[in-house]
Amino acid sequence: MKMYKTGAAVALCLMAAAAASLPAHAQTTAAPVKAHNVVLVHGAWADGSSWDKVIPILQAAGLHVTAVQNPLTSLAAADAETRRVLALQDGPTVLVGHSFAGTIISDTGDAANVSALVYVAARAPDAGEDFIALSKKFPSVPAHSGLVVHDGLSTLSENAFTQYFANGLPHAQAEVLFAEQQPTATSTFSARTTVAAWHDKPSFYAVAKQDMTISPDLERFVAKRMHATTIEVESGHLAMVVQPQAIADLILKAAGQEK
Repeated sequence: MKMYKTGAAVALCLMAAAAASLPAHAQTTAAPVKAHNVVLVHGAWADGSSWDKVIPILQAAGLHVTAVQNPLTSLAAADAETRRVLALQDGPTVLVGHSFAGTIISDTGDAANVSALVYVAARAPDAGEDFIALSKKFPSVPAHSGLVVHDGLSTLSENAFTQYFANGLPHAQAEVLFAEQQPTATSTFSARTTVAAWHDKPSFYAVAKQDMTISPDLERFVAKRMHATTIEVESGHLAMVVQPQAIADLILKAAGQEK
């Protein structure tokens, strides 16, 4: 019996040591830091108008909101513009990214004034990770079948954009967004982050259950990996357009403004 107790004690010590050696992750169970500012970053083939339905909800809640106009020419350029906007905020700030912008907020969310990260149907790479290789481990999605590349810049064909990228929206609205589509440098998709801010910042994730641009299973995987507070919404890839209230509510929760 004495030997058993000694062995158990040793095992417990080894378990504690192993746990201490694990990488730190954000603890989302604690109450979020109350933030007054929200910075929204759009993804590929889009612009700041992506957030038009979410912004008034956040403003009505008293938040100061800024939508980054992501240049989509390179990850470095997108990071620089996001950091410029973050530097203008006057206190704790929730940083939000849709789709490819999940890469941007992972890379820039280490800024001291970023209090929380919100991912909307987004990439969420680890530092230096080959996200394209990771994506191939999950079910394929049809949007990229309509990729059109010219001079190193990519767009989606009209059919791919309206049927797969903007699925769930009325066709007329999808056509308007197609007309506003911004070309995106193909090099951005393989660019790798230098940090993964979600290891250290409270993180929140909205999975788009009918996403045809990023696999919903991949979204669930990265959300679980980052220990994010996670919701699932009945939406295609443009969750902030289809379900603006649900996305705004998640951002408000990340800002410590939950009703």
